[in-house]
Amino acid sequence: MCPFSFGFIKEYYFYSFSRKFVFNKNVGLFRYLCSHILTFNFWGMISVNGVSVVFGGFYLLDTVSFLINKKDRIGLTGRNGAGKSTTLKMLAGLQAPSEGNISMASDIRIGYLPQTKVYTDGKTVREEAKTAFTDLFALREEVEQLNMELARREDYDSPAYLKLLDCIHEKTELLNVRGEGNIEAEVEVILKGLGFKQEDFERHCEEFSGGWRMRIELAKILLARPDVFLLDEPTNHLDIESISWLESFLQSYPGAVVLVSHDRAFLDHVTTRTIEISLGKVYDYKVPYSRFEELRKERMEQQMRAYQNQQNQIKDTEDFIERFRYKATKSVQVQSRIKQLEKIERIEVEEEDAARITVRFQPAVRSGEVVVTARNLSKAYEEHVVLKDVQLDIKRGEKVAFVGKNGAGKSTLVKMIMNQIPYEGELKTGHNVHIGYFAQNQADLLDPEMTVLDTVDRVAEGEIRKKIRDILGAFLFSGEEVDKKVKVLSGGERTRLAMVRLLLEPYNVLILDEPTNHLDMRTKDILKEALRKFEGTVIVVSHDRDFLTGLVGKVYEFANRNIREYLGGITDFLEAKKLACFREYEQLHTIRKAEDGECGGGPEKSSRLSFEERKQWNREIKKAGQRVENAEQEVTRLEAEMAELEKRMAEGAVDGELLTGYAEKQKQMEAAMREWEAATEAEERLKKDKN
Repeated sequence: MCPFSFGFIKEYYFYSFSRKFVFNKNVGLFRYLCSHILTFNFWGMISVNGVSVVFGGFYLLDTVSFLINKKDRIGLTGRNGAGKSTTLKMLAGLQAPSEGNISMASDIRIGYLPQTKVYTDGKTVREEAKTAFTDLFALREEVEQLNMELARREDYDSPAYLKLLDCIHEKTELLNVRGEGNIEAEVEVILKGLGFKQEDFERHCEEFSGGWRMRIELAKILLARPDVFLLDEPTNHLDIESISWLESFLQSYPGAVVLVSHDRAFLDHVTTRTIEISLGKVYDYKVPYSRFEELRKERMEQQMRAYQNQQNQIKDTEDFIERFRYKATKSVQVQSRIKQLEKIERIEVEEEDAARITVRFQPAVRSGEVVVTARNLSKAYEEHVVLKDVQLDIKRGEKVAFVGKNGAGKSTLVKMIMNQIPYEGELKTGHNVHIGYFAQNQADLLDPEMTVLDTVDRVAEGEIRKKIRDILGAFLFSGEEVDKKVKVLSGGERTRLAMVRLLLEPYNVLILDEPTNHLDMRTKDILKEALRKFEGTVIVVSHDRDFLTGLVGKVYEFANRNIREYLGGITDFLEAKKLACFREYEQLHTIRKAEDGECGGGPEKSSRLSFEERKQWNREIKKAGQRVENAEQEVTRLEAEMAELEKRMAEGAVDGELLTGYAEKQKQMEAAMREWEAATEAEERLKKDKN
């Protein structure tokens, strides 16, 4: 036999199992494979053991330990600078801990997406995406070389020839397991899911912006199908539709997922476990993010009570020492209290979370009833039409969201309202309208030679000037940081500073283009609350559903070079979109069945299906696949329990209770087998209908 890795056994096993492994006819083989795979620990566990990270004597992480198991969905959270990105880099093997170690099985494959990336040029989008299959292409080339060697040999009965045949068979089987024949289809599905159009596939990567190139990097990681995804702010460059697609992908993915994100809705939909990094320690919660916030609040209250009790204890001890320090009769007790004080492990509390600040936008004069009106509004760049014949009315006091895929025209319309670019058609702003505009490049417009404090002090007027430092603190500028010059700030810090300036100036209309990209959860909540209380008009371009939820009462969707109005909040919009897609899917499915009955179908029938319908169909197939997987897991569990009972019976420990238990397990196994067969048939029917 050709030597092969345990990774091959794992791949082959899961492939066979997903292809309706006939374990009801060969339970012994199934049990054998299960026991051996479990023995070799192929469930993808990563162990973080006593890890510390030290920078200049400061412990960013202090002796932290946790496990990552197969199928874990972990949200890594904590304040800015707590060590989230550093932890991901260590898990990816790109940074070594100062102390401790991270251990994992040798064949674990990691897919790591950083916040920023150095790109290579020269390839088309399709070619760059296919680099995710480099190992597969190498395996294919190896099989071709082995087949060429086989063709040259004539020692058909020799052991070496038979060994070569076995090796070719195993590697060819592995190629099939990895889906060699589906590469092109997988590339198209992933790229389209992330927002690329068919015509984009043959464009060169360097033609795209940094945000779109990050999507290509994300596509490569998804296509590589690693055992563990490590994703650092994966939604920063995605629109709402692409985020929803990525959620569905990660929810049904068989491997583990560890991600850092400031998108609360994304975390809630993807993760089932939250690991918080706070003051160098980790706190592990087996719940999604929103539930974690509730539990964290309870922990912080307990921690604060413990901190206050300890402070009282320390004060009492210090008072005793000071009172009796110079009395000879109390010297023993004083020394005892000093030693006691030295041994106390001080409780730390994150002070920034103990205080909340309420921020309000400055009052401004009242605008007219109609704020923005557009009629037959169009914009084209040479032959490329971005918007055509747009009709729009935004009234005083409305809070609206502009949503849609990147490149659909959201920022273009905002720039037209701000009169920054020429356009065709009619566009008017109402009486007494004063617009405060936060552009995506707003940070670049700040004076680099001014300090943080001077930058906001220049625009602040009246009573608000007394709260400048508090407001800066709410946006993560505290202490000596307010004396830094703008030119030394990071891009995220400049963005936050630009947002503070907007808060301090009197406007009755606010237009915010992706305002939350560099804000953490706490700061986003502060901004959202300020916007909710704002009495003027708000237009927000954003893909952050949690930020938009409860803030906007109307949604404008940008698609097909026009806009469509949805009354209600972002949740109503997403629900309406989901139902609309499903109705379209049902209608097309009915039409397709009728056509198949009339003409017997044909190779052209699948071409009638829209991309949206194929996406919906894929979701249904994924749900069916999840049902199959759940059934398989139940059978696996029961197999293990029955094997244990059989072992006990083989050892002679047979009694009535044991036999009754075994009979019950057999009944449960029969029911689980029926569920597995029904789930498998349902999945196969869906796949057959799709094809």
